[in-house]
Amino acid sequence: MKQKLTLLFLFSVFLVTSCQEKGTEGNGITADPQTTPETQNLLVNLKKLTSKGIMFGHQDDLLYGHDWKYEDGRSDVKEVCGDYPAVYGWELGHIELGNEMSLDSVHFDKIRQLIKVAYRRGGVNTISWHADNPLTGGSAWDVSSNQVVKSILPGGEKHELFNTWLTRLGNFFLSLKDDDGQPIPVIFRPFHEHTGSWFWWGQKLCTTDQYVALWKYTQSFLEKMGVHNLLYAYSAGSEFSTVAQYLERYPGDDVIDVMGFDTYERNGDNGREQYMKTLSSCLNVLVKAGEAHHKLIALTETGFGGIPDSTWWTKTLWPTIEKKPISYVLVWRNAWNMKEQYFAPFEGQQSADDFAEFCRLPRTLFQQDISGVELYQKDQE
Repeated sequence: MKQKLTLLFLFSVFLVTSCQEKGTEGNGITADPQTTPETQNLLVNLKKLTSKGIMFGHQDDLLYGHDWKYEDGRSDVKEVCGDYPAVYGWELGHIELGNEMSLDSVHFDKIRQLIKVAYRRGGVNTISWHADNPLTGGSAWDVSSNQVVKSILPGGEKHELFNTWLTRLGNFFLSLKDDDGQPIPVIFRPFHEHTGSWFWWGQKLCTTDQYVALWKYTQSFLEKMGVHNLLYAYSAGSEFSTVAQYLERYPGDDVIDVMGFDTYERNGDNGREQYMKTLSSCLNVLVKAGEAHHKLIALTETGFGGIPDSTWWTKTLWPTIEKKPISYVLVWRNAWNMKEQYFAPFEGQQSADDFAEFCRLPRTLFQQDISGVELYQKDQE
């Protein structure tokens, strides 16, 4: 079996190399043509890994948990199921301001340190960016003006400020180095949930052309800075029902590497049924869009706040996603300073036993399941 996997991998690399030489699109090609070899290897290997299973991810897993913060080696996920997540989510909101701490009161130096820890284990790092509103000075959720995106594009009154913000963001990405001084690949997921209107870059806050221009400008700026360790993720909300709706603001195959969407279960009489219906419908659309554009696909955010359903993992989430060719599913954070905000179980939480069962399923992938795969290398043994 290992010999077959190796041959399949080498064939994938041949396809990638051939397409790169011709300058055409194809499976395994990164949006940035100058990405590091490790970043290209990550994309190729993640696509191949979908045949083995779905990786589980958790936001800020190593930084803090339900009742702790900054304790080396700790993880609510690991304490429940005996293993770390395969995917580690991080947040860079307020990096643009030049602050030492994120909007979640986490030191950026600590995030950098733990990204390196996750990479050393062979895990996958993904980064979101809830940037403040550059026009009003408010938060990412300040939607008081529909001129924000226009103001930061070339010719806009806040364009130079946005350049400063992108420079600070880019410098953080450039600082992500492994033990040998090589850039650490990450999945970068900015301007997410744009199909809703709760962020300043949302559906009703800018035009389609402005949103696409924002994406293209951001990618181009970072590339010119020499940032070549990113896989770019396009991540909608769940306000779509067709491929055309999902792709309405798609920046293009030359910009995006990963396609995904975010959706959550909410409390209510039919919360479970509605969540499963929405999740299934959106996944069907995502699969079609991903296949048409040869992109890796993922459930980039999901969860059930407080997890009041004791069998949510094996009876709600898993039956809905198990047969979909998604790379990973990521649930949101367990806030140490807000006891009611958690999306992964901790010891004693009512869904903990079910989550441990979820972890043991043959096709759910956690850290130990992928450490030996060597996602960042060309040769897999």
